[in-house]
Amino acid sequence: MKLSHSVSGAIRQFSYWIANGTVGYPLLEGIDYFDEFRESPSLLEIVYAIFINNLEVDESGEVLNAKYAEQRAAQYIKQWCVQGYIADPAFEGSEEVELY
Repeated sequence: MKLSHSVSGAIRQFSYWIANGTVGYPLLEGIDYFDEFRESPSLLEIVYAIFINNLEVDESGEVLNAKYAEQRAAQYIKQWCVQGYIADPAFEGSEEVELY
């Protein structure tokens, strides 16, 4: 079975926002996270894991919560980049960050 067009479209759109610096707008506005990705590629790996681990689809493969998944990934980026910022709910102990 292949990914639905909805799922592949959500991943494509998320990738576009990551690449052009608008992911999680306005949460990450003014935060230059590209240097962090270059210095720690595992950050980008975890960000994608969080996005995909949070995606929910219905029985026909339609994505139900792409914006929520994007916001959770953006919270992780902000937590990584901004000292003192803590995402709510916390990522610690969460299955959201699991790499499969």
